[in-house]
Amino acid sequence: MEDNVKTSLSNQRSIIQRLMFFVLFAFCTISTFAQGKVTGTVVDATGEPVIGASVLVRGTSNGTVTDLNGNFTISNAQKNSTIVVSYVGYKSEIVALSGRQDVKITLQEDKKVLDEIVVVGYGTMKKSDVTGAMARVGEKELNAMPVKDALQAMQGKTAGVDITSSQRPGETGGINIRGVRSLNANQGPLYVVDGMVLQNSDGISNLNPQDIESIDVLKDASATAIYGSRGANGVILVTTKHGKDGRMSLNYSGSVTFEKMYSVEDQMSAAEWLQYARLAKYNMGTYKSTIGSDGYVVPSLTADQSVWGSVTASFANIAQAYDSDGNYDASKVGSYDWTSLGKQTGITQEHTISAAGGTDKFQGYGSFGYLKQRGTQPGQNYTRYTAKVTFDGSPKPYFKMGTSINATYGDQDYGYSFQKSTTGSGDYYSALQAMLPWTVPYDENGAYIRNPAAGDVNIINPISELSYTTNNRKNFNVSGSFYGQLDFGKIWEPLDGLKYRIQFGPEFKFYQTGTFWDGDGINGDGNNTAKWNHYTTRAWTLDNLVYYDKTIAKDHKIGLTLMQSASGYHYDYSTSSSVGVAMDTELWYNMSSGTYTLGTGYSENQMSSYMIRANYGYKDKYMLTASVRWDGSSVLAEGHKWASFPSMALAWRADQESFLRNVSWLSQLKLRLGVGVTGNSAISAFGTKGAIQGLYYNWGTTSSSLGYVGSDASSASPNKMQNNSLGWERTTQYNLGLDYGFLNSRINGSIDIYKTKTKDLLMSMVIPSMTGYTSTYANVGKTKGWGIDFQLNAIPVQTKDLTWTLGLTWSKDKSEIVELSNGNTQDLTNRWFVGEEIGVYYDYVYDGIWKTSESEEAATYNRKPGQIKVKDIDGDGKITTSDKAIVGTVRPTWSGGITSTLNYKNWEFSFFVYSRWGFTVPNGSLTLDGRYMQRKIDYWVANVNENAYYYSPGINGESADAYQSSMNYQDGSFIKLRNVSLGYTFTSKQLKGTGINNLKVYVQAMNPWRIYSKCDYLDTDLLNYSNNTTNYGSETSSRSFVIGLNVGF
Repeated sequence: MEDNVKTSLSNQRSIIQRLMFFVLFAFCTISTFAQGKVTGTVVDATGEPVIGASVLVRGTSNGTVTDLNGNFTISNAQKNSTIVVSYVGYKSEIVALSGRQDVKITLQEDKKVLDEIVVVGYGTMKKSDVTGAMARVGEKELNAMPVKDALQAMQGKTAGVDITSSQRPGETGGINIRGVRSLNANQGPLYVVDGMVLQNSDGISNLNPQDIESIDVLKDASATAIYGSRGANGVILVTTKHGKDGRMSLNYSGSVTFEKMYSVEDQMSAAEWLQYARLAKYNMGTYKSTIGSDGYVVPSLTADQSVWGSVTASFANIAQAYDSDGNYDASKVGSYDWTSLGKQTGITQEHTISAAGGTDKFQGYGSFGYLKQRGTQPGQNYTRYTAKVTFDGSPKPYFKMGTSINATYGDQDYGYSFQKSTTGSGDYYSALQAMLPWTVPYDENGAYIRNPAAGDVNIINPISELSYTTNNRKNFNVSGSFYGQLDFGKIWEPLDGLKYRIQFGPEFKFYQTGTFWDGDGINGDGNNTAKWNHYTTRAWTLDNLVYYDKTIAKDHKIGLTLMQSASGYHYDYSTSSSVGVAMDTELWYNMSSGTYTLGTGYSENQMSSYMIRANYGYKDKYMLTASVRWDGSSVLAEGHKWASFPSMALAWRADQESFLRNVSWLSQLKLRLGVGVTGNSAISAFGTKGAIQGLYYNWGTTSSSLGYVGSDASSASPNKMQNNSLGWERTTQYNLGLDYGFLNSRINGSIDIYKTKTKDLLMSMVIPSMTGYTSTYANVGKTKGWGIDFQLNAIPVQTKDLTWTLGLTWSKDKSEIVELSNGNTQDLTNRWFVGEEIGVYYDYVYDGIWKTSESEEAATYNRKPGQIKVKDIDGDGKITTSDKAIVGTVRPTWSGGITSTLNYKNWEFSFFVYSRWGFTVPNGSLTLDGRYMQRKIDYWVANVNENAYYYSPGINGESADAYQSSMNYQDGSFIKLRNVSLGYTFTSKQLKGTGINNLKVYVQAMNPWRIYSKCDYLDTDLLNYSNNTTNYGSETSSRSFVIGLNVGF
């Protein structure tokens, strides 16, 4: 019976393989009639034919692939030739013919993929033994495209990891692992570099991507719980490059990037703006003319002069459109190209040189990196220097020691800085774009015009502002890892498997910002104004670890990890500002010469931790991992300092069972189930204490001094009452996962389904006024969520010369608020609603524009044709706040990426497509008063364009429509071609005699095409900066062209 089952499975496998590879064979079969031919058969360990295996005469290009029966024929082969046989998922075989003309070759399965060593936190583990949900981004993926930081390289490569972008030089986007769970606490992941926890907020953005060997992402709580109160939002484990045994190697990696910025939105021309503005002014009653047959206002030189004629140099562009008889020709309206002054070709050069080598006892690695970025806008620049040194030594067989130090220095110019310009522009290009196109920056004598739009004081000419603004950031970061490890088993054999490791990780960060506005500029506005801020962070972590790993009776593998850890964090800052600085050349270095203010702050906390983790494996089929961590924090009150965070995970390698072991098309099938509890540091240092407030104490009858006391409960608006019971938010996460591999791992990947429950959310809570206070902070809220992560890797085509690899990631997450404080079902101020997602937009629901035919109905709502129509949700015949509803979500419904790579001989072509779908961008509402610059919009015109999206210009006077905010929510869904690359790798034969070991040259196009975007006037993949705030959706985007070189000596 068992033999029949095996035969049936074998036949099924053979049929599947034949169907999948018959096209491949048809293209790759070569003639068998030449003299000197060699024939043969390639089979696997079970004797089944291997279809599509590459067979190549060593040292030549003469080769073929096996047919549907595993057979091959090579012509013109010498009798003493050596052939190389390879196939994905199998170990390559080198066979000397020794005169034979017919050979049979057996390929052995290569378990390298399953036996890959991955970092799991406080240790490493074979990938096949991992029980939690995790993903890896290797060196090849990290270096697939030239990026400024490692986060960019991870984008779209790992399911469940959502990364947003920033186009500002020196800026990075945000990262989120498996959605959001907290309402107030930080949602960012924990970063661990070379085994040491990073406490600085910058994460790994300051690391040179060229120094990173791999990034492992721990996603579910069964994996992250070993980091306790820090692991609620996932953990990113970074392994940097270290030296290896062998002779010294020298490597250089460099690239030059040319970047062009372009406007996503289409701005009105001068003539289009005048047509729109005349209608607005006409509706307000300030433009004296009539409505023409086309439904628009008839242009009038007299009326134009009355409204916009106060600045002669600018009005000349309007006046020239009228002939001597007063006839108007819109095509003759003059304009000034303001935005051409606000963009330039951005050039980024990046260079990294590294050296590595060592002996069996000592290994070292060192690198130096330099990045110089000129932004796509004048005034924006970024320079970064990175240095890395690692040393690993084994002076004794039982003792290892080593260190790794990473240092970064950055100098960043932000360029234009918003301070007083009411156009709200956050960068120089946007400030120029906000200028009306018919205005000019200088008069006929070349003099600067401050308010070129008819003297409008809110439209200020920014053309010279860069020369009056200095906006600089400097930072210096150093992090390190020092370790020593003893292997007791090499000292005394009975202690085999017992190891002790001590590791210490210090961190230093110095960050300063300096901003200066010259009094002659817009922002200085008559006073030299300076701001200078200095921030210092010092942190350290000390870990003591004991490991015990043992295999008993071949089938039982046990592992035990014990950890004791202590860490400290120190933060201090000083902020200063001065108005009326004596000289503009002094910047912020002589602030006492003006009206000077100073502020300082200080914070310090410590944490102590213990952890135990146990691993058990039986016959490499059944795995169990269990852990518990205890954290004690100095920021919490007595009796509430400590919390425990347990986890457990099970894994079953079904492919190792006897009933599946001989299914040759099945390479891997592992089922994982895990549950764990993690925490979130939801309160800051001194968060359990009540706020202090200042009181003036009188001394005698003439003087008083400021002192500070605890909150005064008798005051009219007392601060929150202290709560000594505050603790961590706690998240319980359940994960069910499946790792799969088929056809010798030509198809492999994973799928995970998870569910989260978070309780003890830190929230403001109303308390009885009999206490003298009205509110306090308490752990009272609850949320829940679920999600799916899917990852697929495939090699659809593999021949002697051509290989096509494909990668797909897709993830979806959903959160829900379960409980708020005091039994409330909603918090309108923070947009929190029980039963709804975390992070929503709440407003009136846009329902079009009232039409002329609907004038009577509009009047019942105190509205008129041409104004915004919103939905009367409660149907009471009037619009009130009860008609507001949820109109969008911050988080995407899903995100994903596709990576495709074609290798043909020495050529490599690849592309990467990334998408975020179903999220809302809060951008789009407009004030149509005919005053400020506008993009091209579809606005309402009576009897001409009554199905328009935007309301009638000027119908609300100089004010915005009462419900204009309802138009502020756009679907941000997009699909973007992120990267296209073409590279060539030189062979050793081509490099012979040059002294070069390896050489690759490549060209790339970055962000060449937005394949699809739901919103046509924003790049919703990017962040924008306006009014000193950061939002999703940018009116500008950029495309880049890269030339790169990697060479090794």
